Amino acid sequence: MKERDLSNRLDRPSARALAGIGIEKSYGGGHALRGASLEIAAGEVHGLIGENGSGKSTMIGVLSGQRRPDRGQILVQGEPRTFSGPAEALAAGIVVVTQETTLVPELSVTENVLLGHRLVRTARGIDWAASHEIAAGVLQRLRLDVSPSRLVGTLPIDQQQMVEIARAISMRAHTVILDEPTSALTEDQVKSLFGVIRDLRAESISTLFVSHRLAEIFALTDRTTVLRDGKTITSAPTAEFTRDSLIEAMVGHPVPPTGSSSSRRQAREPAVQARDVTCEGLGPLTLELMPGETLGIAGLVGSGRSRLLEALAGYIDLTSGSVAFEGEAVESLSPAMAMARGIAFVPSDRKTEGLVLIAGVAENLGMVDSARRSRFARPSRDTAEQRDIVERYRIKIPSLDAPVATLSGGNQQKVMLAKWLRCDPRLILLDEPTRGVDVGSKADIYRLIEEAAGKGAAVVVSSSENDELREVADRILVLSHGRIAAELAPDEATDAAIAFHAMGAGAEAA
Repeated sequence: MKERDLSNRLDRPSARALAGIGIEKSYGGGHALRGASLEIAAGEVHGLIGENGSGKSTMIGVLSGQRRPDRGQILVQGEPRTFSGPAEALAAGIVVVTQETTLVPELSVTENVLLGHRLVRTARGIDWAASHEIAAGVLQRLRLDVSPSRLVGTLPIDQQQMVEIARAISMRAHTVILDEPTSALTEDQVKSLFGVIRDLRAESISTLFVSHRLAEIFALTDRTTVLRDGKTITSAPTAEFTRDSLIEAMVGHPVPPTGSSSSRRQAREPAVQARDVTCEGLGPLTLELMPGETLGIAGLVGSGRSRLLEALAGYIDLTSGSVAFEGEAVESLSPAMAMARGIAFVPSDRKTEGLVLIAGVAENLGMVDSARRSRFARPSRDTAEQRDIVERYRIKIPSLDAPVATLSGGNQQKVMLAKWLRCDPRLILLDEPTRGVDVGSKADIYRLIEEAAGKGAAVVVSSSENDELREVADRILVLSHGRIAAELAPDEATDAAIAFHAMGAGAEAA
């Protein structure tokens, strides 16, 4: 459908499931939304994208009753509405699933899916058999094989996310808002979720789908709205966009493509040589990595991707095998020893493992440098250098003293990378380096990886996003059950090929 035709349809109030028109919202002296608008048609899957800090979360908060706008109008099925809280938005048929789960760990799956008054009741109390049956039906739609009576707190995080989604779709709302719903899901769970969203569309239920993954936006949505700096930059049928045009709309300028570093690979002593290494959940495994090379690591959850990086960074002890860095054998390795050898490890969870959120930007940027100095040396307070780092890494901050917790996810990720890369490490281990960041920040991070490899650093990137591995890696290892199932060139590493080897099918065939 052409944009003009869809716009005409949206002009009819009955066609609007949910809309925010000219929304403005400020916090202190900062403007989160500057007259932004978002219109979701009935039965439409609508994509919402933008850099971290663009106003997406604030817009979601306004539409779901979690935040009161300073100005602007909310329309629900064409009628003006004012929400005093989330309960009123829920009563109006708007359900939201945020990135942070709101489940009650001490309650069962059924109690969370049918939270509150939606449990089946009789004169004698709750009819648990009937309630479990209803919850099981919702879980079946999502192909989630979990007992309805199981406590939610005992489930892994990906299954908890699916229970959260199950609760939303069980409410039979006319509009479901999904904020980064696939960030913790497996590939099969993502496919199941997409199937449910398409079923909802067939039932004329609208979905606002917020994602940093452009492949998901193109695969699922009918229309996409782009926010930047609190403003609506564009809104059009998704088919009218290209990957580059979406990125340019998000960041405000064209993003140059990332090239391969294979031409820079230098034939000298390997940066890393691992021979028959084993530890809990990993191995035996053998690999070699050259300076200037970027190695991608693919595999399912539990395949050993993170364990491999943790072993090379000295976070877990090897039970057998040998490791050599730049030709020097290492008998044992600790995080401090790894740091002294120029090994940088960027973990997947920046909030609990990679940053000190209550500390300022400057303090976080200087942590690796301070740790490598003598304990009696005074910490560096070169603010000019730190300002240069902030500018070079395109980190958006109010000041160097601002707590890292106040930054967007993409800027937090850049701070975590910058604190390591400023020290010119020789081996860089990146676990999910762009998890939860926007497309513009992804492009910046890919550029930083490229620059580090260009300086001769060996880089290992573990990622659940196959597109990311094809973008940055010279070659890709696929892990399955802690072992290397295949080595693929980027042009060979199709989703089907990676899935085939990750599930162990190649080993079975052999």
